[in-house]
Amino acid sequence: MAMSAGKDDGEPMSEMNTTPLIDVMLVLLIMFIITIPVATHAVNIDLPSPPPPNMPKPPVDPIKNKVVLTPDNQILWNGTPIDRSVLAANLKASRSMTPEPELQFEPDAQSGYELAANVLNIIKASEVTKFGFVGNERYASFGKAPNAK
Repeated sequence: MAMSAGKDDGEPMSEMNTTPLIDVMLVLLIMFIITIPVATHAVNIDLPSPPPPNMPKPPVDPIKNKVVLTPDNQILWNGTPIDRSVLAANLKASRSMTPEPELQFEPDAQSGYELAANVLNIIKASEVTKFGFVGNERYASFGKAPNAK
């Protein structure tokens, strides 16, 4: 740091010496930096513990129920035409089974959107836990469905 020693004319120096003030400020700055806690961005997640290695895996449930919507706006339960009230009753009955059967939903490309929305609302209201869409691989390419005219 540069320091002024004054003039040669013998008069007292009228400028304040700021070197000690700067030193004190640097020491305070270092103390504040040291005392600031380290910012950690941790997200605590309770992960399930893995099963013991000698425990057998649960058997795969072979029971599957399939709901299909046809182009003529029919609801098929495992190939049998049903109406909305029977669908709700079947879903309630399957929900009470142990283990709960898997429900597969397959709407046809030509079936009505309103029917699909209503059926999905019925399925949602039944609170089934094993649910999946099947047949979506037919629509992997963008454009018309394979059977659409």
